[in-house]
Amino acid sequence: MLSIIYTQESMTKKPINRIRVVLAEKDRSNRWLADKLDKTDATISKWCGNKMQPSLETLIEIAKVLDVDVRELLNGTKE
Repeated sequence: MLSIIYTQESMTKKPINRIRVVLAEKDRSNRWLADKLDKTDATISKWCGNKMQPSLETLIEIAKVLDVDVRELLNGTKE
């Protein structure tokens, strides 16, 4: 029963970051970002899939590398 509740909850969970979207808009790959940040492909993949979130400091670094405002990397909290 608990796993069913968890599954339903995760299906409705809104993504926190837009890293994948911004990478696509900039025509950049996960590998490119991994190289720029000296991170693994697996870490970037987790961020892009919203399975894990980067620290605030890393999010700022990502914004600098992608030449965007850090707010562009986050989904808004207002609906």
